[in-house]
Amino acid sequence: MQTSAPLALPTTAPLSTASTAQPVCPAGTLESSELLQGAKAVSILHNGAIYRLQATKLGKLILTK
Repeated sequence: MQTSAPLALPTTAPLSTASTAQPVCPAGTLESSELLQGAKAVSILHNGAIYRLQATKLGKLILTK
């Protein structure tokens, strides 16, 4: 009767914690700082209409037509 070697369990990388995990961004995602480039507001032309994207003092974004 043959004895077999014990099975090796697969090793996995340690799970990352929420404090070190990077947010998952879908393809085509831009940072707001890339759009604003240091300005408080920018104009965006979309389908022939001009929209204004504005950053507030509290760090929120407002998009108006």
